[in-house]
Parts: sequence; C-alpha cells; structure tokens
Amino acid sequence: MTKAVIPAAGLGTRFLPATKSQPKEMLPIVDKPSIQYVVEEAVRAGLRDVLVITGRGKRAIEDHFDRNFELEFYLEQDGKDELLREVQATNEIADLHYIRQRDPLGLGHAVSVAREHIGGEPFAVLLGDDIMVDDARLLRTMLQVRAGEGGSVLALMEVPDDEISSYGCASVEPVRERLVRVRSLVEKPAAADAPSNLAVVGRYVFAPEIFAALDDIEPGVGGELQLTDAIAALLDRQPVHGVVFSEGRYDIGRKIDFLRANVELALDRDDLGPELAAFLAGLVRRRDLR
Repeated sequence: MTKAVIPAAGLGTRFLPATKSQPKEMLPIVDKPSIQYVVEEAVRAGLRDVLVITGRGKRAIEDHFDRNFELEFYLEQDGKDELLREVQATNEIADLHYIRQRDPLGLGHAVSVAREHIGGEPFAVLLGDDIMVDDARLLRTMLQVRAGEGGSVLALMEVPDDEISSYGCASVEPVRERLVRVRSLVEKPAAADAPSNLAVVGRYVFAPEIFAALDDIEPGVGGELQLTDAIAALLDRQPVHGVVFSEGRYDIGRKIDFLRANVELALDRDDLGPELAAFLAGLVRRRDLR
C-alpha cells in the first residue's frame, strides 16, 4: 500500500480574512505550512504516492512543493546551505499529484474524485485540519490493522460529550487494546443521542470499495456527500475497525488549537524553545500582577 489522499479544497472560512487570498493549508505552524506536516506524516508511514484534492485559488500548494530555481540559486550563492537543503527537501518529499474538486460538494465527494488515481488499491485519507505530531505512529498502526484484518480502518478519539455533535460518532465493540470493531456510525449526533464518546477523527484507511459506497449514498444538506454515510454503508459489506488514540493531534481548523500548535511545537525546538518559554513565563507573571 503506497497511496494517500489529502482533501484540501475547503474555503477556510474559519480563518477569514487570512484565507481570502491564500489556502488555509498554507498557514504556517511556526515556519512550515500545515499541509507539509500532513505530507510528511504520510511519507513517514510509507505512503509516498500522495494525491492532493485542491480547488480554485489553491495553486500556492502546488508551488510550495515545486522547484523554485531563483530561490535555490540565491541561497546557494549566499552560502545559506542549511536553508537550501530544507527548500530542496520539500521538492523531493513525495510523488505528489493534484486534482481539483470543481464544486464544494462535501468530503465524500472530495474523496470520490480520487477514484481514477487510486484504481483498485487500498489507500489512506489524511485531513489537512488535523495535524498529527506522533512520528506517524497512529497512521502506521492503522495500516497494520488493515493488513491484518482487511476492510477499512478509522482513527477514533474520545471527546467530551459537549463536543461529539461536531463529529461522526462510532458505536463499537472491543477487539483488543486500542482496537475496536465499528458497528454503526452517526454523523454529528446531539450529545443525548450519541452512542458513545468516540469521534471519527481525520485519518482513514479505506478499501477501494469505499468508492462504490459513495456511489450508493444520497446527498445530504446542501447537496453534500457525507463520507460518514459511505463508511456506514460499508459496515454490511466488510469489517470496519477503529484505532483509538488520545495524543499527538492538533485540530488546526480551530483557532485555539492553531495557536496551541504554534506555541507547543515552537517550545519543542532548540532554536526557539528556551527564548519562547522565558517570554511566556514573563508574560504570565505580568498578567498575574494586573
């Protein structure tokens, strides 16, 4: 298994006006665009054939992973070898392909446009709003489950009851530690109606039969095809497992998590962490004295 799909056609309305003229996937986490974290995760898990689903106004994503001869020449002439290596590494990070989702018809529709590229192979889907800082441990585990159990595999995370209405929610039965069998799915249930507190979060490994399931479902609100509905349709045809995790995720579609990712990842860096930690400690002290 070598293929990954990254849907990146969303309008980024939660980050307007910053995303009026640039893709939300290009917003930086410290000094690296958020989508680069996602591509790097796929590569660490062994998935080097990466298809990015884009939309209008998203050319900056392609440009980021393309060669920039003028910049490379300038860096080489100026002796900035470390920066040159970093820039060139993004050119060669993976075998990247791009296709447009011409109409914003939902996540299910975005996945469906990958059909011809995927062919009859299993593949992973990585949502760009979810940054995983775990050395691809979760994704590798999901690939191992797919290899051993067949079918499709979802990433599941326990969330507070008052947040479950923002996610697809899974009813499950345990298999072994951190592995469950999914029995049913509900899209964005009210807390009182949720079958569990396990949310479907940002990482999927699909059998190619997901495309037939997407063909079978009906569009929902706004004419969108819901990926959760297609996964639910798979449950009668093949096993769907879930890997339960709890650490390493930043939901950078939320402003507070975007800020948290920037702060925490900067603190982890030798070149930024000590100075930033001292600044934050001083800031907290000054605020406490008010």
